Amino acid sequence: MPSLTGVTRGRIQRAYHPAHGGAELPPGTRVKADPAPSRWAYRMQRLMLTPLFRHGLRLGLPLAAAFLIGSIYFASDARRTAFNQTLSDMRDAIEQREEFMVKLMKVDGAGEEVAQDIREILPVEFPVSSFHLELDHMRDTIAGLDAVEKVSLRIKPGGVLQVDVTERIPTVVWRSARGLELLDEGGYRVAPIASRYDRLDLPVIAGEGADKHVAQALRLIAAAAPVAPRLRGLEWVGQRRWDVVLDRGLRILLPEDKPVQTLERVLALDTITPNGMLERDLAVVDMRLPQRPTIRLNTNAVEELRKIKADELGVTSR
Repeated sequence: MPSLTGVTRGRIQRAYHPAHGGAELPPGTRVKADPAPSRWAYRMQRLMLTPLFRHGLRLGLPLAAAFLIGSIYFASDARRTAFNQTLSDMRDAIEQREEFMVKLMKVDGAGEEVAQDIREILPVEFPVSSFHLELDHMRDTIAGLDAVEKVSLRIKPGGVLQVDVTERIPTVVWRSARGLELLDEGGYRVAPIASRYDRLDLPVIAGEGADKHVAQALRLIAAAAPVAPRLRGLEWVGQRRWDVVLDRGLRILLPEDKPVQTLERVLALDTITPNGMLERDLAVVDMRLPQRPTIRLNTNAVEELRKIKADELGVTSR
């Protein structure tokens, strides 16, 4: 049978193709294969065009295989124990290296007593690996000391645990039902003391709740500078106001509002009064009502005043 040209072959294929209703090709005639993909090949090609399927095939399949292999390997208790021991040995080998060892602790900014307290509450046995030091917990522990205002910790090169401390500076002695305590300007407790004579350089405040008003007390003490040698302290009264206590038991009762200005007014009156108002034999200068100040004499002064009045009137005083 003579060979067919491309055009003739195409016509014959269309004419004799069963899909066109034609009969089958004569025997010996070669028919070109249908280039259209099969149904399964078409579906696979569509799947490969899906980004999610491609990522899952590229990542999910290796991960699933690795998980399966790992599960099979670690199903044995002996292999799990050996693996964990290997990891522990590797970690210890790294942590115990010389560059990670801390050999000593240095405390700066603290007095001897505070530094000793810090060493007592941090029982660290040197040398120790820096991986075993919980710096945040240690910082919170040191900050819990009354005398410590701020603290910072860091590990310096050479294996030194550096502790930088800012101590609270006591400004007043607070006398309360619990005894004598040193307070800083913010009213925070610094340390207890056994006797007033331990800190004669600091003024005294007294009264329940006085520790919450230390800043105002310091302003009053500064305003009382003209009578500082006579000042014995301040007393917080009734949870709302101050009494200024001078020597000989003299008290200046200040109001709740504007106590500093009221005290300055009393001191101004003392300055302009001949021989000084506060030098008289007074028991109380009551300024709780600033528009109507009141003074109260001591018992001896009252008796003397009565005698003077009696002499002036020519009668015998009782």
